[in-house]
This record gives sequence, structure tokens and C-alpha cells, in this order.
Amino acid sequence: MADNGSEGTKTLSIRDNRTGKNYEVDILDGDVIRAMDLRQIKVNDDDFGMMAYDPAFTNTASTRSAITFIDGGKGILRYRGYPIDQLAERSSHLEVSYLLLKGELPTQSQLDDFVHEVTFHTYVHENITDLFEGFRYDAHAMGMVISAVAALSTFYPEAKDIENPDVRWQQIVRLIAKMPTLAAYSYRHHRGLPYVYPENELSYSANFLNMLFRIGTREYKPSPVLERALDILFILHADHEQNCSASAMRVIGSAQSDPYSAMVGAMGALYGPLHGGANEAVLRMLERIGSVDNIPAFMEGVKKREERLMGFGHRVYKAYDPRASIIKRTADEVFEVTGRNPLLDIALELERIALNEDFFVERNLYPNVDFYSGLIYQAMGFPVELFPVLFAIPRTVGWLAQWQEMLEDPEQKIARPRQVFIGAEPRDFVSIDDRG
Repeated sequence: MADNGSEGTKTLSIRDNRTGKNYEVDILDGDVIRAMDLRQIKVNDDDFGMMAYDPAFTNTASTRSAITFIDGGKGILRYRGYPIDQLAERSSHLEVSYLLLKGELPTQSQLDDFVHEVTFHTYVHENITDLFEGFRYDAHAMGMVISAVAALSTFYPEAKDIENPDVRWQQIVRLIAKMPTLAAYSYRHHRGLPYVYPENELSYSANFLNMLFRIGTREYKPSPVLERALDILFILHADHEQNCSASAMRVIGSAQSDPYSAMVGAMGALYGPLHGGANEAVLRMLERIGSVDNIPAFMEGVKKREERLMGFGHRVYKAYDPRASIIKRTADEVFEVTGRNPLLDIALELERIALNEDFFVERNLYPNVDFYSGLIYQAMGFPVELFPVLFAIPRTVGWLAQWQEMLEDPEQKIARPRQVFIGAEPRDFVSIDDRG
């Protein structure tokens, strides 16, 4: 690395040993170079130019973002500069949503207006209930909600006008508002219960719980502890930088798709057990272990790669996931209301082993956000199949913030990764009668 003489400007010197040629490329803020600068490195003028090969984008930055900062080595997570623990302790989900979307914490009047906007749009068209009625009784909740979000694009055709900031904001508000309603409808359909309409005098989290669990005309009053716990979980799951589903949202959005269609793709990514389905996988793992007595044999299976330790380790974090410690404290508060989850003892023993045995410590297998969230959701009465949906509700805000930022970035264009072709050389077609 060298200074090219201009104050604050640095370059990277590259020597191509194939040709003996030397190149200099600029180093941008954040210690990155532009991949396109590598294209000048060629053996001859007919070459395509040098590319970087990076399966799964483990070391490739596709955007310059101001939304979420993560330092995985130090276990740091910040939204717009604010530490996640401060937001979880002192803020609300809708306040954090405003922060992620607008870049700054709202004033009281700004927050009041935003809450009113979201609350005003919680209802969905009655035809959406007909859509839910078309699913089998045992359809997975995530599949139903993905379908419902896709259907919303047909109700709001103006959403295709993505260049209009006012139209974009209208769809952002609608999606944040309607996601809890769609999630609750999927739960009620699965249980064979009548749908409960939103109660707009309730908070965002309390309204969701009401739509889920109210029976008949009786008034439903969620425990303030559970209402606050759900809000904290929503804050912790609101955004997480350029993860799989956020990248899907950006890639689809780069084709100038409407936000509903782009979000369907993001939800599909979240549905996977390595992403938003991880807390469901954790709970099924704990249930399969069944008893603390079975843990030693299970952990030996993990070491032999015969078992998978779900909820431990993270692509980004090489230290304790900061969200996991907050969730663990929240779990204690929830269990005081709901009673202790019988799977907790298994979870605590797994964590103890992972934090103390060299095999797991050397591999940075610390508990992540998914490890305890499933236990909380189960204790609160949520069925396992609803877990990915509970993730999708708050992550809606992060997806939309990423989508909006992508659209406003003049450097972004339709996503189109390169490939390294490893297939057959040119060959002639052979008639089927002559094929061996």
C-alpha cells in the first residue's frame, strides 16, 4: 500500500507476475478497492480482465450503507450509530423503525405522526381473508404470509412508481402496518379460529398479540412484560446489515420491482433454516435432545460432524452476539410471567459447554440471537411454525430501509454478478441416434 502524494489518498500497488506489469488502484474509505479497477489487469488486450472470485460474497462489499454497523470481532451492533443495547432498553420498535428509515431519532411529534400513520393502515382488504381461506389447515405460516404479501402488490398498483418518494413512503408504511395483521391471520387460519381485526388504540406489539390470542368478544389484555418483551425482540431483529435476505431485497429491488415483490424474495430467503428459520431449528434440536442427560452424546456427535449445533456461531460475529445477551435477560423476565420453559435447562447446559470447551471456543461457536428467541416465543404461546414470521415482522423495516437506500444510491444499478465458467468447450450437436 502506498500514498500517491495527495493528502489522505492511498493506493494499492499490484504486480502481475505473468506480464511483469505494475498497476495502482485507489483505496477508498473503509479499506476497499473497486472491483472494476481490477479489470485493467490483462495478459493481452483481448482479455476480459481480472475478476475477484468470492463464493457467497464473504469478502465483497456491494454497497456503501449508512444504516447498520457491525463489528463481529468485538460483538458490536449499532443502528444509525446507536448501540443496540441502548435502543432495546430505552426505545420502542416503531421509534427504531423511524430511525432506520429516516436516519435520525424522531421528535415526539414526528413519532406520534408515524405511529398514527402505521396504525391507520393495519387493516387489510377483505379479499385477503379469502386468500387465507384457500390454504390447507396445516399450511406453514411463512408460506401463507409470503403469498399474502405478494397479493398486496395487486391491491396497490401505484407501488410500481418507485421513483416517487411519496409513493415509496406510502408503501413502506403499509407494509410495516399490515405485516402483523397478515401474521395473525396465518395463525388464526392454522388454528381454525375467526380472524380478529386490529384494535388501533393498542400499541404495535399489543395489537399483534390481541389479533393472535383474543377469543370471542372478551377483551384481551396482554401482560405488559410480554408486550415489552415482544417489542424488544422486534428491535433486535429489525436489521442486520447485508445479510442473505437484505441482499435479496436489494437485488430484486435493483430491477425496479415494487417493494411488495422485492419483499417476497427477501422473505423467501429468510424462510431458510440457515437464516430466519434458525430459531425454529434450535427449538426442534432442543426437543430432539430431550434431556440434559443426552447432551454429552449429542455434543460428541457435533464434534464428529454427525450433528449440527443450531443457534451457535454466526457468519459475522466472532464474539458473543450482542443481541443474544439482551434476549437472555429478556427470557428471564418472560419466564417469570409464563413459567420456566422446560427446555431452558438443556439450552443453558449447551451454552455452558460451548463457552468452556476448546473445540467450540476455537471455532467461535457462541450463542447467537436465534438460540434463546425460540424459547421466549414458545413460552409466550407462539407455535414453532410461526417463528420465521415473527422474524419477518420486524425485519420488514430493515428490508425497506435497505431497499430505499439502494434506490437513492446513484452508484447502484441492476444487480448482475459475474461467473467463472467451468463448463464444456465448444462442441457440435450429435443426433440422438449417434449418442453413445
